Amino acid sequence: MTKEKLVVIGGDAAGMSAASQAKRRRPELEIVVFERSPHTSFSA
Repeated sequence: MTKEKLVVIGGDAAGMSAASQAKRRRPELEIVVFERSPHTSFSA
């Protein structure tokens, strides 16, 4: 059985907030975030 994945493009506040909400609603999701800069938002 394959695990569902969510790919988020952008590690800014909006992207990390979306990833956080998705993980809360579906804890079994595997989430991958792509960000081009060396900084990601930890405020979500």
